[in-house]
This record gives sequence, C-alpha cells and structure tokens, in this order.
Amino acid sequence: MGESIHTVTTLPTARQASCPFDPPAELLDARRHGPISRFTHPGGKPGWLITGYDLVRSVLADSRFSSRKELLNVGDFEVPPAPPGEFLLMDEPQHGRYRKPLVGKFTVRRMRLLAERIERITADCLDAMEKAGPSADLVSAFAKPIPTIVICELLGVPYEDRGSFQEQIDTFMGGETSEEGLIAAYTATQQYLAELVAAKRANPTDDVLSELTDSDLTDEELRGISLILLAAGFDTTANMLSLGTFALLQNPAQLAALRAEPSLADRAVEELLRYLTVAKSFMRTALVDVEVGGQTIEAGTTVVLSYNTANRDPERFADPHVLDLSRQDGGHLAFGHGIHQCLGQQLARVEMRVAIPALINRFPTLRLAVPAAEVGLRPETADIYGLKSLPVTWDV
Repeated sequence: MGESIHTVTTLPTARQASCPFDPPAELLDARRHGPISRFTHPGGKPGWLITGYDLVRSVLADSRFSSRKELLNVGDFEVPPAPPGEFLLMDEPQHGRYRKPLVGKFTVRRMRLLAERIERITADCLDAMEKAGPSADLVSAFAKPIPTIVICELLGVPYEDRGSFQEQIDTFMGGETSEEGLIAAYTATQQYLAELVAAKRANPTDDVLSELTDSDLTDEELRGISLILLAAGFDTTANMLSLGTFALLQNPAQLAALRAEPSLADRAVEELLRYLTVAKSFMRTALVDVEVGGQTIEAGTTVVLSYNTANRDPERFADPHVLDLSRQDGGHLAFGHGIHQCLGQQLARVEMRVAIPALINRFPTLRLAVPAAEVGLRPETADIYGLKSLPVTWDV
C-alpha cells in the first residue's frame, strides 16, 4: 500500500500576531506531510496545493501549466479573461507581446542607475521623519512614499497625482474594502490611466510609459500594462520595506550585523525576500494530464502554488525559519520563476538595498513604539501580505 496523500480542506492565509513572519501554521503542517496535497477550492472544485520548493519551481517553469485567468477551474462559474495588457494572467504569445517591450526598461544596469535618485528620495523621507519625530508610523512615513515616488517617476505619473494613486491602489489591494469599494477604486484607477496614456501620446515625456506609446500597443493595452506596473511596483515593495524593518527590529543580532557590515546589504535583501515572501501564492491550470510529485494532475485542474512554504522548505534551505542575513543558500522564489518571474525584481532589490540600511543607520536607536503583538497586520484577504502600520520611536 502506498502512503496516503495529505488533504487540505481550506487554504489558510492568515498569519498570527504571535509569529507574523511565518506562513500560516496549517500550510507549514501541509508541507510537513509532503510537498503536494489534495485541495478543494472555495468554489467547490477539486485541486491541488503544492507547498514544496522543487515542485513549485518545476510547475512555474512548465508550459503544460497555464496562467490564463479564464482557465481557472475553481468553481461552477466562468472566469473572464484578463483585460488587454494585464499579462500576469496570460500565456504565450500574448504574454510575450506585452512583456518583451518592457524587459529592456527594467534591466539590472538601468535599475542601478536609479540608485542615486532612490537615495535622494529615501533621504527626503528620513529628513521628514527626523523633523517630525521622535516617533512615526513607518508604513506611511517611509515604506509607502519611497516606492510610490519611484514607480510614478518611472512611468511618468505627475507628482500632484501620486497621493490619489497610492490611495486607490491601497483600496483595491489592501483587503479591507467592500466589493463595491473595490469596483469603484478599480474603475477610478482605470479611468485615470486611460487619461494618462492619452496625455503621453499627445505630449511624450522622459518616462517608460511615453516610450511605450511609440509601439504598436493600443491605448487599452497600455492602460492594462500601466496598472500591472504601478500596482506591483508600489504595493509589494512597500510591504517588504515595512515588514522587513519589523523583522529586523525583532531580530536585533541580525540588525546589528547589518549596521556593522554594510557589505551584507545585498545578501540581507535576498534573505528578507525569502523569509517574508509577501506574495503568498499563485495559481496555474493544467492544460494536459501532468505528473507532479508522483501525483497525476488532470487536465483542467487548477493548482495553488504556495510561495511562502516553498521558501521555508527544509529540503531546500537550512534552518528555514531562521532569519540569517549571512545565508549562503539563495535561489528563493519570492519573485516567482519561469516566464512570469517578476519583471520589476531588480527595482525592488535596489529600493530595499538603499532604503533599509539608510533607515537603520539614520536612527541607531530605532525600535517599536508598541508591543510586537499590537503591530497592525494586513488582513488575510489582502493580495500582498504586509502591515497596515508600524509605530516606531527613537532617541533624540
């Protein structure tokens, strides 16, 4: 008799205030039973939950699994295809049509050239914190403004529009809004982007969106691409900056090591990305019958890929639940893998590499202003895991 396959009846997404950096306990338990589990989607359709590093990585690289939104098989209802330009939920060749014009605009070299500007933006935020101090909400004073300004400047969003843009993105990605509120925020953002694309076509400026208007992409496609870039470029990095700082404050030996050894910064960024994994999970649908981890995934079945448990897989990472900024075993999946690997990963790395050391060196006595259990976590319904607020204080 073969070993019975573990079954997960619901997909837990809530992290506990007592251990806010760890994946949900139920997911870690599923991984302990094996890298793949049976799973029933909330809509009632049978599926699979993949929690092991090697299997998650293999599915992400396998063209027999589709990212197409309309193929999601999670309940007895039809799912519409992704709107034009929203390439995260598409396969080739549509995915490549939208992604390829962007690849050269987010290279390692181009992102490193941005470092000086990011340093200035970060310094301005820290100056404002210091002036208003000796306390702050690190989410609103530091973690949100830096990536918002950077991505808006890259795409050419006018300075005066950044506040309203950030508010709309917060609304439809924060997990705390009614369905009506989500629709209203999404509609408002789409309308704004439509007007922005038209303005760039009429009067191009020195930014990525203006460069994209000199292509065969339609206005509707450019609007979809802009939405993906703005939302991903702001929300994920903002939550990594705040959650990463929280993790360091809760691991004072690692914080001290980073202060003492600036050369640790690049490795520290990779370890924080692995340890925290704010993009929790993604879904893929099998186009044909595929064997994964000794199990047959039937054609038309949708699988859930758990990034956060993959990045805590003890078969891939030694002491995976320990934050170790000197860790040598890299290769995390925080940015995904395969053709859909995060386009803006180099930008996120540069922002973290600049902003976090600048913060902890500007305020050597930085510490939480509330007990750790009272730090406001984003609700489990949020697309990206993170913090609603992070009250901190320091000595003057």
